[in-house]
Amino acid sequence: MNIVIAPDKFKGSLSAVEVAEAISDGIKKVSKDVAAKIMPIADGGEGTVDAIAKAAKGKIVYKEVTGPLYKKVSAKMAIIYDDTAIIEMSEASGLTLIKEGEKNPLLTTTYGTGELVLEAINMGCKRIIIGIGGSATNDCGAGMAQALGFRLLDKDGNDIGYGGGELSKVKRIIKSSLWDKISKADVIVACDVNNPLCGENGASYIYGPQKGATPDMVEFLDQGLSNFADVIKKDLGKSVKDIPGAGAAGGLGAGLISFLDGKLVSGIDVVLNAINFEENIKDADLIITGEGKVDAQSAFGKALEGVGKIAKKYNIPVIAITGSIGEGYEGVYKVGIDAVSSIIPHPMDLEYAMENSYNLIRDAAERAMRIYLLK
Repeated sequence: MNIVIAPDKFKGSLSAVEVAEAISDGIKKVSKDVAAKIMPIADGGEGTVDAIAKAAKGKIVYKEVTGPLYKKVSAKMAIIYDDTAIIEMSEASGLTLIKEGEKNPLLTTTYGTGELVLEAINMGCKRIIIGIGGSATNDCGAGMAQALGFRLLDKDGNDIGYGGGELSKVKRIIKSSLWDKISKADVIVACDVNNPLCGENGASYIYGPQKGATPDMVEFLDQGLSNFADVIKKDLGKSVKDIPGAGAAGGLGAGLISFLDGKLVSGIDVVLNAINFEENIKDADLIITGEGKVDAQSAFGKALEGVGKIAKKYNIPVIAITGSIGEGYEGVYKVGIDAVSSIIPHPMDLEYAMENSYNLIRDAAERAMRIYLLK
């Protein structure tokens, strides 16, 4: 029997790789003869680098880069198929890299993300996949552009500083002297939000407060994004204000379109394509997937939907293992999931469940496998 194990992370508890290993251990308790292929997945957010590296047998590379508040941080990316880099912007410019009292999107920069991109290009990568969840920034990718050699000039012809608070000063953009080199890379952006760059549904108003922005700061940041977008249109010929997803990651979505000709794509689709998921599951008898919570949202652009839709093309049954089952979870049955199984076998508090999640997932996989073999 051939089984593909393809779960997402259980957020706050286990990575997708760890969840996959727990499921594998559970299956082995039932039968030693099962050929289990581990293909952990992600939706483009946290854990994407590790998941793709594991599934595609890639390598992890570490690079010292500039963090969101200018301190050096060690950021990782994955290299797969020798010419494709997988980058999580949160590794270099993420909210988890700064303390609660230091949050300030007027100051935070995506410069380190640009350094990762440049490193990938210098390594010869022709394709770069960037997950843009978990941002600490609101600079529209200005810092990234600066790291790649673009010059962002004020009215006096001086280079602006770093952070979202500087965008209102930009009057001119000069294309990078490295353009011939960096433009050769095909940049794919894993993005699962549809927010425009500016306005009440834009980057500053919707996501600014969680990054430390006060109401006054939100308005100022939004004005800065609008000004920057106007200069981008004038000097780079890209109209990005109203593109769905342009407001993702503090406007990094717009920045990647503007400075790297990036293409915004559903996160789970990006990941599944990167690991050749469809080709790898064609001969499977069963797929076991999972995520921390299965609810109504799981049927819309999340990991379970991506796995289920591909599995149904080949009539492969899919079991989803989850930490909790929420309202509307039945929607996943319409996108290719055949059964949902919780890891909670008896009443327990959340802290206990998270501390013991590996064993609970292992045991849930064992139960699911035993039931499956009854058919």
